[in-house]
Amino acid sequence: MLGFLGRSWSPELPEGCRVYAIGDVHGRLDLFRQMLDLIRQDDAARPPAHTQVIQLGDLIDRGPDSAGTVALAMQQPDFASLVTLHGNHEAMMLNALAGDHDALKGWLRFGGRESLMSWGVPADVLNQPSADAIIDEARAVIPETHVEWLASRPRALHLGDYYFVHAGIRPRRSLEKQTDEDRLWIREPFLSSSARHFAMIVHGHSITLEVERMPNRIGIDTGAYATGRLTALGLDGLHQWIIQTTEAPPL
Repeated sequence: MLGFLGRSWSPELPEGCRVYAIGDVHGRLDLFRQMLDLIRQDDAARPPAHTQVIQLGDLIDRGPDSAGTVALAMQQPDFASLVTLHGNHEAMMLNALAGDHDALKGWLRFGGRESLMSWGVPADVLNQPSADAIIDEARAVIPETHVEWLASRPRALHLGDYYFVHAGIRPRRSLEKQTDEDRLWIREPFLSSSARHFAMIVHGHSITLEVERMPNRIGIDTGAYATGRLTALGLDGLHQWIIQTTEAPPL
């Protein structure tokens, strides 16, 4: 499903550069595949450009196939370059695998259980009380290439007048003074801020039923894992448009 935002915004990408920013996927491999196909079709229908796909983090957790989603994101499509940013769920996973019991507790509560099962951790291991046993099993079954790739994801990307980041930024601070804690986790005071930032912030992390288009930010996390609506924001010069998946009804 396509919906156009129009041309009333001033932020601009460099000439010849086209970007598709994808919101939080959360283990929905089916929607991620569908979105990449929709982007491929949309990009082919437009004039040639240097096309980049930016996934805004939180590839994993909650949905049924985090392992498959990571494997797909590690591949490069043949029509564009694909960059995946670091999200707070990736941070929880990596901290848990490093042996942090508190991080493991939070991760399991917010979707880590589904992720671990997708990588092959048995339910009986997840149901027992030993954090160390869960961590040991996770380390044994999750490919090291997946862990290393997730750990190496950039925290943000700045292109032209746009700043792509998972959660947001700290208002009234320069780019140089932003922290990873805010980039991965912030909600307030970012969401309610009317301040003019150093760039137009394109972010996920905070779910809204529709794309949230504000004078200083664009939020594109439409809760794909629950709604079936994964959102991408297309950008080219001064142009902006929306692409969304449509989940098929159950058989």
